[in-house]
Amino acid sequence: MQSCNHYKTMFKKLYHFYREGFTNMTVGKKLWIIVIVKLVIMFGILRVFFFPNQLKQNFDSDAERGNHVTNELIDRSK
Repeated sequence: MQSCNHYKTMFKKLYHFYREGFTNMTVGKKLWIIVIVKLVIMFGILRVFFFPNQLKQNFDSDAERGNHVTNELIDRSK
C-alpha cells in the first residue's frame, strides 16, 4: 500500500512541476501556439487535400477493403 501512496505523491509533484512551468512561461507559450497551429495545418488541412482515402474510393464494402489490404500485405512480404 505504501508504494501506491508513493506513486500518487510522485505524480502530484510531477503535475505541479509542469503546471507551474507552463504558467510561468512567456516565450514558451508563443512557441507552443506555433507548434499547435502547425500540427493542425499538417494533420487537419493537408490530409484532406493530399491524402485522400483510396480504399473508400476504390472499394464498396469493408470486406473488399479488408481482402485488398490482406493481399497487399502478403504480396509485399514475399
